Order: sequence, then C-alpha cells, then structure tokens
Amino acid sequence: MSKKQRQMALGAMMYFPAGEHISSWRHPEADAAGLMDFNYYKHIVQTAERGKFDMFFYADELYVWDRFESGVAQSNSIRPEPFTLLSALAAVTSRIGLAATVSTTYNEPYHVARKLATLDHLSGGRAGWNIVTSQTDEEARNFGREQHPQHQDRYGRAGEFVDVTQGLWDSWDDDALLFDKAGGTFADPAKLHTLHHQSANFAVRGPLNVSRPPQGYPVLIQAGASEAGKELAAASAEVVFAPGSAFGPFGTVEDGKALYDDIKGRMAKYGRSRDDLKILPGVLPIIGRTEEEAKERLAAVDELTPERLGVDLLSHYLGRDISGYPLDEPLPYVPQLEGFNQSKSNLTRILQLLEREELTIRQLYKRVNSRGIAGTPSQIADQLEAWFLAGAADGFNVMFPHLPGGLDDFVDLVVPELQRRGLYRLDYTGTTLRDHLGLKRPESRYANVRSQSKR
Repeated sequence: MSKKQRQMALGAMMYFPAGEHISSWRHPEADAAGLMDFNYYKHIVQTAERGKFDMFFYADELYVWDRFESGVAQSNSIRPEPFTLLSALAAVTSRIGLAATVSTTYNEPYHVARKLATLDHLSGGRAGWNIVTSQTDEEARNFGREQHPQHQDRYGRAGEFVDVTQGLWDSWDDDALLFDKAGGTFADPAKLHTLHHQSANFAVRGPLNVSRPPQGYPVLIQAGASEAGKELAAASAEVVFAPGSAFGPFGTVEDGKALYDDIKGRMAKYGRSRDDLKILPGVLPIIGRTEEEAKERLAAVDELTPERLGVDLLSHYLGRDISGYPLDEPLPYVPQLEGFNQSKSNLTRILQLLEREELTIRQLYKRVNSRGIAGTPSQIADQLEAWFLAGAADGFNVMFPHLPGGLDDFVDLVVPELQRRGLYRLDYTGTTLRDHLGLKRPESRYANVRSQSKR
C-alpha cells in the first residue's frame, strides 16, 4: 500500500480536564467548572466520535501536585477516576475507543486485568491501556513509600506487569463458556488456564474471573521515549504516543522520523512486525480561520500561565527548584539525565532545546509551556500531512488548548480538510479499537498448546 493510500489514526487526548495547557482552565472559552460533571465529558467524547477519532485518551495521575504552592493555587489537580469515567462514557458512545493511563508501579496486575477486561466487554471491544510507570515521589507517598522507585527498576516491573496481565486475559479460551442449560455445564474446565506466576515482583495464581476480552487484549499504549521506554514499546506496545509538539512548535520532521525509525527498528528482535505498532506524535493545534486569528489565539494561550507557575513547572521537569535564579539569565547548570528519576523524556527535550538555542530561564519556561502550532485549518492539515507522508507518524495524538471548544474547532474545521485530502476516514468501518487502528487480535498464549494437543 502506498503512503498516499494510508489513512492516519487520531487520538483525542485529555491531560488536564480543561485542556492540555497547564492553565487551560483560565481560558475564556474553557468550562473550568465542568471537571466533575459527567455531561461535560459526555459532550467531549461524543464530539470526538462525531469526528471519527480512533480513541479518546484520558491521561491520569495519582497525586495532587503540591510540591509548589502554585500547583494548588494556580493549576488544576482535580480529575475523575478513569475506569469509572470510561465505563460511563461507554454507555453513551458506540464506536470511539476509550483509553486511559493506568500505572504499573502503584497497581497490581489482577486488579488492572479485571478492570480493563470488564471495560472491554462493556464497551464492545473499545478499551485501551496507556502503560505508565508514574513519575514522582508525590505518588509514592500515597502508596506507602517515601520515594519513587528507580527508573530502570520500575520499567523492569512494568514489562513483567504487562506479561502477567496478558496471561490473566488468557485465562479463559474464547469458546470456554458453554451456557449449556440442558446439560448443566456453564464452562469447559479444559479451557480454563491457571497462570501460577511467581517472581520477586508478583505472585499471581489466577485465573481471572472475567472471560477473555472481545479484543483478546485491550490495545496496549505507551508514551515513554527514554531507552527503557522505547524498549518496552518495541516489546509490547501497540500504540506509542510520541513527543511531537511538546516543548515547541512541532519539532522537525527529521526528529520525528528518527524517533519513529528508532522505535520500529527495535521490534524485530521481539519477533514483531513494524505494522504491529502505531506511532502517534502529540500535536496541540491552535486553529484560526485566518493566520492572524490563529496567532492571536496562540498569544492568548501563552499569556495564561502566571510567572510563578511557569517557573515552578520548569522546576518540576528539572527535578530541582530554580526559583532563586535570575529569570533573565541562562540556567546556571547543565541538567544531567544520568540518575534522573522523573520523566527522562521531558528532561531530554529540555536538553535538546538548550543545545539548539541560548535561552534565559524566562525564555525556557515559556518555551516549555508553549506547545501549540498555530494556523488555519489548511495549514494545520499541511503539517500533519507532511509528517504522515514522510514516515514520521502513523497518525497523531491531538491535544487541545482548551475544552470543549478546541476539540469542536478541530472536528469542524481540520477533520473535513483531512478527509478532503483522502488522509482520514469518512466513517468508521469497524466496531473495535483494534479495527480502527488496523491491529490484529492477539491469540491466547495457550493457542499453540491446544493446537498441538489436537494432533
């Protein structure tokens, strides 16, 4: 299939309930008070479904960002629990995929396997799992620890966590449940499998008390771009949310293609095809009907964040309070990746910015906080098309400067332009998230055992 015949995948991302920007709640068009109102989320996800998005992606965290006073006073840490929210949204949608962040560091495989399998059943095969290891000591302190586990340790746990979870999803063969009322047989015992997993991290006997999910496994998503994150993605992820527009105006196509080829180039050693993984760079479009309007909207978004909050956010990404340094001078030290125990991806992008430009602290925090690309619908579509056709993306994880209006603009203005160019679907052709993404349904790990026993 030629690149022109391919069609891009789109995810609609919600990081903060009011939008991607840390100060989205302040935007004049944002519904800041709607963050615990189900009808707010219902409107957003139904709009994304109207736009034929592959999935709604809900990013979750397990703490209140109170490391700095501004985190409580000036930004939003309130967000609903994802399984409750997505289960409710499954009842008011019929096609769009429903994915959420679930931490492998502060959960157990049996709980996660059971909840995701249930969501996949209740939604008719539309569940997705964004696999994260969490980032901060604040989360650790909510789960009986003083410090967050070291980066390599938590990624090792994450890989095993996913394997155990998949083993639990394979507990029941697809045809294990017989419902034979006359004969009195509910299920075939020969088609039930007990995991018996035992290691230093997990002791999980199984089996799962939910039948095998409609998709086999919910779609597995991963977002880390560190070395450990890229290896986890190559080994088991089916979607990667790659850092495309974060910390600047969409980066370069060359940057995107390098990351795309890097991750997909690792897959062969895990026995996987490049087509088994979709890479979706993040993009935050700020849309105007004219260039001038788009620039004005971008400037309005950039002015939303108070100085103190901007500095504190940069301090958070650096893992070090920099508020005592002069804002109009460069950062007086070079951050180091080695030994850094928060998001290495975020720190890497900051280091890339500092290598390319001489920036003061004030300029740096503004660049870090300004993630949007501004343009007319046609100009936004041009950029998406360029990345897609260059082989730097299989689609995009679309973020919004404010909600619900930013999504409304994208669906009403950009989606028709992408459809006109033949880059995006006119309608759904399947019913599951795997159908939308063109991902195959995985066989149970016991499938080969069954086929050999029949010989």
